[in-house]
Amino acid sequence: MSVKNEEISILEVSFNKLIETLLVKKEDGEEFTVRLSSERSQFTRFNHAKVRQTGCVADGGIKLTLMQNQRSCFQQFPFTGNWEVDWQLAYKALQELRQEIHLLPLDPYLVLPSGLNSSREVHSGNLLSAEEVVPTILEAVAELDFTGIYAGGVVIKAYGDSSGQKHWFATDTFTLDYSIFIPTGQAVKGTFAGSDWDSKTYAAKIKEAKKQLNLLSHPTKELPRGQYKTYFAPAAVADLLQMLSWGGVSEADIQQGNSALASLSRQEKQLSGIFNLRENFQRGLVPRFNELGEMNAPQLPVIEKGKLLNTLVNSRTAKEYKKAANGANGSESLRTPEMNPGNLTFEQILASLDTGLYVSNLHYLNWSDRPTGRITGMTRYACFWVENGEIVAPIENLRFDDSLYRFWGENLIDLTDFQEFIPEVGTYDSRELGGSMVPGMLVKDFTYTL
Repeated sequence: MSVKNEEISILEVSFNKLIETLLVKKEDGEEFTVRLSSERSQFTRFNHAKVRQTGCVADGGIKLTLMQNQRSCFQQFPFTGNWEVDWQLAYKALQELRQEIHLLPLDPYLVLPSGLNSSREVHSGNLLSAEEVVPTILEAVAELDFTGIYAGGVVIKAYGDSSGQKHWFATDTFTLDYSIFIPTGQAVKGTFAGSDWDSKTYAAKIKEAKKQLNLLSHPTKELPRGQYKTYFAPAAVADLLQMLSWGGVSEADIQQGNSALASLSRQEKQLSGIFNLRENFQRGLVPRFNELGEMNAPQLPVIEKGKLLNTLVNSRTAKEYKKAANGANGSESLRTPEMNPGNLTFEQILASLDTGLYVSNLHYLNWSDRPTGRITGMTRYACFWVENGEIVAPIENLRFDDSLYRFWGENLIDLTDFQEFIPEVGTYDSRELGGSMVPGMLVKDFTYTL
């Protein structure tokens, strides 16, 4: 067993002992949940193809929630894997929560832990060692203005509660989020992620980025506002898809009148018949259990042939609106979304686009009119004007404003026959897990406003 696996085992033993001890210490009428988030990660930050910051992070935290008499409160504290330290922190938190809980108002939709779900998933990968990260990444980009951050290692999510449920999820993952600049300030952006580092795939990504860098060196083209046929690369599609987690697929948002998919839910509108979206937990990228230890189905179809089949419903929403819960998380957001591919091959993209915009990335997305599904945002990084199936020039950044009922509806021409995994790369509080599996898409008459 490697040192890393020994460390993980120590963490699991300490976590299990913590749950068992809390079960013994639990008083009549009390219920509790315990959620663990932990990681052992290598972080390396690059700027101008040089290392600017590097180091290993060993971090972990517990969220202990106490419930009693239709009230709840929680505390968070560090988790070390040292039983004596962890129990001292947990017991102090428990005592303070017991003093606080009686002062809080009743929560009519509080959901208590129940059920006997139990799971244990450990996904081992083949990551770069700490010593390999810098030479492996910089070898392909030494002559470029390369900026980015590598994050890799094991991430652990675990859960236990007063009903006896217990879950353990550990996975080896890495993400490389990078941009490569030219002297004019324009850049090509890319991500590379997975559980097994593949040098050939990484080299191919950098090779493709170099081609786009050459195209970016051409004079930029200013375009008047209007509607243009547009190809969206998978990274741009993933950005649009993320909007559905913010006032889209949530059942609570639909019930409260805040959802962009309300018209779809009422069957007043539908999307293109080639648009299919599901939650796919079978890839093992994120845990199937939610904050209450409830297990999601391995797959959950959300939109099928343009029609809304399922919203995401957590137990609290189910209790409030008398719906059936389906294992959704607290925010009822997409955790592992996958859009089905179409028929457009990689070689056909430019020819099928003919004349229009090739959009690699988007940013600053927001709802401009949520009830009608209108999304606004900006193009960014390696976006080009195409004429007669040939890339002619990079474009100035454009603002767009269009409705998902148009670009995923009557204006959706086709989806690519390949998908790309676009990872979550956030590291603000801890390393985020998962990402979107999406194709590229070809759309007619996409609206650019500035």
